[in-house]
Amino acid sequence: MTLTNNPIANYLKTSYEELKKVTWPTRVEATKHSLWVIALSLLVAAFFGIIDFFLSRGLELLLR
Repeated sequence: MTLTNNPIANYLKTSYEELKKVTWPTRVEATKHSLWVIALSLLVAAFFGIIDFFLSRGLELLLR
């Protein structure tokens, strides 16, 4: 089996060629986007935590 007929080698070669075309973010951009993701994740977690708290209290009142 030659290198050009090997599907795995062909896949790796074409993948490598495509990765060279990618425009990667700078360190500052990656840090900024990561902080946005963390902040939004914390906000969503807080939102669902508050909703869960009030629904639990409401269910406790209904079941008494």
